[in-house]
Amino acid sequence: MTERRPTVDPFTAPVAAPDAVSDPAGSALPNPANLVCPAPIPERARVIGPALAAATPGGPLNDAAVVEVAGQRLAFTTDSFVVSPLEFPGGDIGELAVNGTVNDLAMMGAQPLALSLAYVIEEGLPIEELRRVTESVAREAGKAGVRIVTGDTKVVGRGAADGLFVNTAGIGLVAPGVSVGADRAAVGDAVILSGAIGLHGVAIMSVREGLAFEVEIASDTQPLNALVAAIVAVCPDVRVLRDPTRGGLASALNEIASASGVGIELREETIPIPGPVHAACEMLGLDPLHVANEGKLVAIVPAASAEAVLAAMRAVPEGAEAVEIGRVVADHPSMVTMRTIVGSQRIVDMLVGEQLPRIC
Repeated sequence: MTERRPTVDPFTAPVAAPDAVSDPAGSALPNPANLVCPAPIPERARVIGPALAAATPGGPLNDAAVVEVAGQRLAFTTDSFVVSPLEFPGGDIGELAVNGTVNDLAMMGAQPLALSLAYVIEEGLPIEELRRVTESVAREAGKAGVRIVTGDTKVVGRGAADGLFVNTAGIGLVAPGVSVGADRAAVGDAVILSGAIGLHGVAIMSVREGLAFEVEIASDTQPLNALVAAIVAVCPDVRVLRDPTRGGLASALNEIASASGVGIELREETIPIPGPVHAACEMLGLDPLHVANEGKLVAIVPAASAEAVLAAMRAVPEGAEAVEIGRVVADHPSMVTMRTIVGSQRIVDMLVGEQLPRIC
């Protein structure tokens, strides 16, 4: 267990919880309220990052790498998908794999060209389930205008893969003059969200936990390359694009603020959270800002371009509910804050650990 850094609102400066309490003998003990289990991702980062340091270019972590090949800038990405269950309201692991990889390319301002597809199949997976997943792969690739050009299959013993694991890699062509990165947000920029958040995470939870709602919540998984093309057409100087998947909107914005060395201020009343998502999060003690999405993006653009970008996004089905949710500021660099509906201001932290494993 590790000590949690006290969350202090710099605008109201409340008294922080004590870091320690005393037992009857007078010795200091950690305050249980400040203890959390360590997040697994930093542990992996301390192993993988240093080991690969000599073979990687460094710099901010983006959704894909951009490499120059024969005078063309290509975006390149790879991802593995281990979602459970394999089929869920609004999609399945095959649909998720294609859209996730297409969207990682799109977040670098690229239009996807080709994908690879690899399956790790557990012995005993019903052939009809495999067929449905593969049909979803083909359908979503067609929607995104991308080809599946190479692939692989492996079969492992029963109990070794939990049904099916999918790996995809993709390449895409970056539009001329477009340079997108997590470290490019500048003070004064507008923060735009393409639509309602929390749908994918709650859709998965509804299946796992047996939750029922008056209106079924379906995953928002969809390709976003057409939406990105619309943004780039009116704003080639788009600073940052990010799809807020694992860790949700809060984690995506914190990563951007940290990489750019700026602050981000949100307005709570502008962030679209569907009623059933809000209700499910209250029931389970979750923050909707931390819940995963699979068909939404955050765009950070110069303030002068915000209205044009919003109009362009709203003209595309994937961005019909686009809204400006905040601004980039010089105050509190590397932090995200939110002005609440009652006028107070709170810190929006990164997600610590995983609210829901096996979600993408």
